[in-house]
Amino acid sequence: MEVQTCRDWIAQPLQKAELVNSLIQKLKDNIFLVVSVVLCLFILAEVNYPQLAPQSELALFAMLGLIVVFLRYPIHPRFQENPIFQVFDVVLMGSVIFCFGYVVVQTEPVFQGFWLDGKSLGDRAGAELSLDYLVGGIGLVLVLEATRRSIGIALPLLSFLFLLYASFGQFMPDWLFPHRGYSLQRIVSQTFLHSQGTFGVALRVMFTYVFLFVLFGTLLERTGATGYVLNLARRVFGSSAGAPAKVAVLSSGMMGSLSGSAVANTATTGTFTIPLMQRAGFQPAIAGGIEAAASSGGALMPPIMGAAAYMMLEIVEPSVTYLEIIRAALLPAILYYTGMLCMVHFAANAAKDRRAHSSEAVSPDAQKGKADKLLTVQGGIFFAAFVTLIVFLLLGATAFRAVSWSLLVIVVISLLNFFIQKIGKQQATPEISSDISDVRKGADFLITPCRRAAQSGVSLIAAAACVGIILGVVTLTGVGSKLPSTLLPLAATNLILALFFLMISMIILGMGLPSSVCYLLMAILVGPVLLDLGVVPLAAHFFIFYFGMMSMVTPPVALAAYAAAAIAGSGIMKTGFAAFRFALVGFALPYAFVLRPALLWLSTDGSTPAVWTVVGNFSLTLVGTFILAAAIAGYIFKKLSLWARSLLFAAVLVLFFAPTVMQFVWVHGIAILASILIFYYNWREKGDAS
Repeated sequence: MEVQTCRDWIAQPLQKAELVNSLIQKLKDNIFLVVSVVLCLFILAEVNYPQLAPQSELALFAMLGLIVVFLRYPIHPRFQENPIFQVFDVVLMGSVIFCFGYVVVQTEPVFQGFWLDGKSLGDRAGAELSLDYLVGGIGLVLVLEATRRSIGIALPLLSFLFLLYASFGQFMPDWLFPHRGYSLQRIVSQTFLHSQGTFGVALRVMFTYVFLFVLFGTLLERTGATGYVLNLARRVFGSSAGAPAKVAVLSSGMMGSLSGSAVANTATTGTFTIPLMQRAGFQPAIAGGIEAAASSGGALMPPIMGAAAYMMLEIVEPSVTYLEIIRAALLPAILYYTGMLCMVHFAANAAKDRRAHSSEAVSPDAQKGKADKLLTVQGGIFFAAFVTLIVFLLLGATAFRAVSWSLLVIVVISLLNFFIQKIGKQQATPEISSDISDVRKGADFLITPCRRAAQSGVSLIAAAACVGIILGVVTLTGVGSKLPSTLLPLAATNLILALFFLMISMIILGMGLPSSVCYLLMAILVGPVLLDLGVVPLAAHFFIFYFGMMSMVTPPVALAAYAAAAIAGSGIMKTGFAAFRFALVGFALPYAFVLRPALLWLSTDGSTPAVWTVVGNFSLTLVGTFILAAAIAGYIFKKLSLWARSLLFAAVLVLFFAPTVMQFVWVHGIAILASILIFYYNWREKGDAS
């Protein structure tokens, strides 16, 4: 009896602790849901009908985003259910509301009665009060911690190093760009209290463009766009060689344009496509590598693209429109996915010859009749949204206004379909009434995308605020102008060498950072190097953009490949190198369109080139893409010998990098002729063998 009493005495506190944890978790889930909906509605309303000062709207945007971060990301996974740390998270959320709310109150005229010294925060620039500095210091710590929780330690550590650099610049050696050093108050003022740091261009882009497109993607996914895209890809490729892998390439490209995130795209479409490839006989690492490489190119695919595309609207000088960015991205995206499809085709045929795995067609859906009808509705929503987006862009609407109209179209069509289905059910079974259930389904249709958008978008909000710290230090210290002046002599007048240095920098910096963050940093820090070497501004930014994406599939830190490996159940490094191999076309294309800006519909002076110039450059690069895919796969009609692959690689170098003026036409002719001879020789050998 005493033993039983002792057990009960021990069990009661444990049960109470579990009950408390359950109640806290439920409360956090409810708060998360409310904040997610408020965040989405606030952005939609404020972007289209602004009522607040620019710094105030960004402060509210960051405040809502950081609240979600502290709700969803624990200080450490092992402490996720610890009541003490959950209370600590509540304290952090309260601090976020205080610090960012302070910026709003001290900025908005409606709160003029609460302004310290009767002046707004902007008017106190250079003469801030002690409370301003205290709020700014706490705000910086909150931004660093939120970023650490949501994307890892790399970016917060880099931001902290920049803060140290701003404070102790006078002690830096010559090779680290010394400066006179700044006080803690000056650094806090620059990086948090005003509009050149946390509330700067990075957060502005996230607020104005990126989050709306994240919401656009999640709403389309809620309507069933993923299933529609997969079904469409299956119908396109039918029973061709490597059909499941081609389905993965096409569907990942289309869905990646919606999400703009290589990792999110891999996790979304990879759930369907990787098992599909594995069932067809593809090795797990190869299946994961194909999916990761295809997903990484999704942010390069117009018309949605990734966050970096919207950043170009704010950064590229002279300024460009969203339609110009879409037009510039179109041909490189076609080349990238053409190269991937060719590599998959060659790899599938090579594997078939080795009898390592088959390339069976994807079997039709078991419930074809019902699924086709459903997918027809989904297809209508899918294409209606895209047509609306493009039409409004062509009419001159801004990107955020166009995507807002597209969101409205999705909601209206989906609700109409919902009510039509409801009326049909009531006519078929009038005795059944499910009004409450229908209302819940309708509400869930609108709320779920908001929840998912907040879940996937808040990490970008935290990262953008953290990048703002770095940009604030760059502006304060002038290192942004010193770094290019140092790198430029290293590259001298050798454009290829400058491009190579920049590529290495992008890949290293991209380890562990979101590609959009990587692009923003490099565009600010070393982008001017390319401009000084005479590269067309938009081509220079696309070069940086591409390698920001390619860092997602470059070992040893290849985040998209990591996500694919987890789904495929394969080794991380093996999957990473497979993804790197299938994405190699993406490593060659940026050099091609910098040297040949006609691939971006640009001439060397930034104007629009003649159509025949674009067609000629695209045709040569397309041939080079096909040849490069064969050389990498080591297979055309049969396995290629080492000498044949070497000659094909040499031909690719000519087709990608040699200028297209008349004196080099004969060089291209020789490269194409040599490639044709190799292809013909292998085709004839294949025919003789059969």
